[in-house]
Amino acid sequence: MSRTVSIDPVTRIEGHAKITIRLDEAGKVIDSRFHVTEFRGFEKFCVGRSFWEMPGITARVCGICPVSHLLVSSKAGDMILGVRTPAPAVALRRLMNYAQMVQSHALSFFLLSGPDLILGMDADPAQRNMAGLIAANPDLARAGIRMRAFGQKLIRSLGDRSIHPSWSVPGGVRKSLSSEQRDEILKQLPEMYATIGIALELMKEACARFSAEIDAYGDFPSLFMGLVTEEGGLEHYAGKLRMIDSEGKILEDGIEPENYQNLIGEAEQNWSYLKFPYYKPRGPENGMYRVGPLARLNVCDFAGTARADRELRQFRHSAGHGKPVSGSFYYHYARLIEILHSLERIEEILADEILDDHHIRSQAGVNQNVGIGISEAPRGTLIHHYRVDDNGILEDVNLIIATGQNNLAMNRTVKQLAERFIRGDRLEQGLLNRIEHGIRIYDPCLSCSTHEAGRMPLQVQLISADGKLLDEIERG
Repeated sequence: MSRTVSIDPVTRIEGHAKITIRLDEAGKVIDSRFHVTEFRGFEKFCVGRSFWEMPGITARVCGICPVSHLLVSSKAGDMILGVRTPAPAVALRRLMNYAQMVQSHALSFFLLSGPDLILGMDADPAQRNMAGLIAANPDLARAGIRMRAFGQKLIRSLGDRSIHPSWSVPGGVRKSLSSEQRDEILKQLPEMYATIGIALELMKEACARFSAEIDAYGDFPSLFMGLVTEEGGLEHYAGKLRMIDSEGKILEDGIEPENYQNLIGEAEQNWSYLKFPYYKPRGPENGMYRVGPLARLNVCDFAGTARADRELRQFRHSAGHGKPVSGSFYYHYARLIEILHSLERIEEILADEILDDHHIRSQAGVNQNVGIGISEAPRGTLIHHYRVDDNGILEDVNLIIATGQNNLAMNRTVKQLAERFIRGDRLEQGLLNRIEHGIRIYDPCLSCSTHEAGRMPLQVQLISADGKLLDEIERG
């Protein structure tokens, strides 16, 4: 006799998905799946459009991380033009990308996962949300909201709006920053540094508080992939791909973006519209890898900024013990270190005289029929691959999204949590929230590859093989 637990929808993530878990008659987990069942089809309806339109179109893949698609699409366009993007434009693109890191990571930590980390997994579901966090710790919630607003303000200063800015284009960017705008952003940095300091201390306390169960949140050997600088430093905009194994051994290094297909293959399953990317030399069964903040901190040799490097050393000592940090719970911690690093980089760029140079766009026509753009989105490595005809009309489009690359790891995490926490015929809110939180850890942006159907009530039923209702929980 087997039973099925269904969590539909998974709450406090960006997009719509569900989790199903099958149990045998002894209550042991025999299967678990993270289902993404809705389809958007950007790769198909972009065929026939001009590549010049792609930054504006793909920015609308998602309202949370439009900047990531905007920049990566522009980089693919740079390759089609065959031009060298002016250095001031690269600096400005980096600035917007760091602003995107700040606002997106702040959303994830303070608003989406904060209720679990601060209030606890077993808190009353009616209070374990943003409103409950505001009531319990209004200063923290306010600081998190202001930090996200800081990132959005910088994006808006560059692109005239924080959602779907029409700013970065093939060859460069449309406009620079005024000195007044630069000064205004710089004035806010002391407050942002103070906020991230508080958040890091809270995260360290949370790691201690959850120490008894932290190894159940996706702690397993895997590969890790991300961009690094020529020197091996933390990189978010350019650089080259590096792949390491669970022991920290470098498997691939210095991989140019146009050669990414030597590393990554894509599998499919009939129960999800998300792709299942894998490290091609090891195949779909053994090629699981992770991307995103945790992966980036694992693959880099150093952060490259003073404050972030201090935190990175402490992070590696406390969580990794000399090896890559394998527990996915530490994605939260890694996001905060990346916010700190981004703030330091923002401060550096705003003070750089390169922004006084107004040569911010190179002009050309179609010089190559393939364009590949790769950059680091908040959730991980993002890839746009275009093929165009001689007039620049798209003949093929492939988007490899960070959330898809973490798909195998998310499914593995759900199973690990279910094996630890589901026993017998009774379902408890805290137990189910822990399983949901295993998905929130990765901060999946399902909007990048699926369509959100709107807020739905949650009904979870535990049903025996003969159809008998054993237990039931409802939310919403």
